Amino acid sequence: MTLAFLAANSRSRMQVRGLLLLLALILLAATAEAGKNKKEKAKKDGSECEDWRWGPCVPNSKDCGLGYREGTCKDESKKLKCKIPCNWKKKFGADCKYKFESWGGCSAQTGVKTRSGILKKALYNAQCEEIVYVTKPCSSKIKSKSKAKKGKGKD
Repeated sequence: MTLAFLAANSRSRMQVRGLLLLLALILLAATAEAGKNKKEKAKKDGSECEDWRWGPCVPNSKDCGLGYREGTCKDESKKLKCKIPCNWKKKFGADCKYKFESWGGCSAQTGVKTRSGILKKALYNAQCEEIVYVTKPCSSKIKSKSKAKKGKGKD
């Protein structure tokens, strides 16, 4: 091997290392800039206020479906999208979440079953009752045991 070949080979390795170092610096700068943009966007969309008061979800039409909820904090106000399920016609509203016990027995005098629910969570500072009671009509049909599943019990 000649001295010129070794020198050229050494320069080539240094150029590759320099190129890799440059690529690493570019990647690091791009990552830092992307993180900075996300923080700026969050500040632009967000608010410094922490004591938001939210109203109930108001459906766009009728009494259920997509709608909006208005919130205020000091002199700021916001609207958030929300949804009231159309099968949610309960008097205690969709923002109050309850843990319900099992349905009680059917009352022969009233023809209804009753169960109670204990407040689990109040969303958006909703005013919720601690305990609620719900009723439903007793079923006139007597439920029979389910039929054997296909493929089971066959020899």
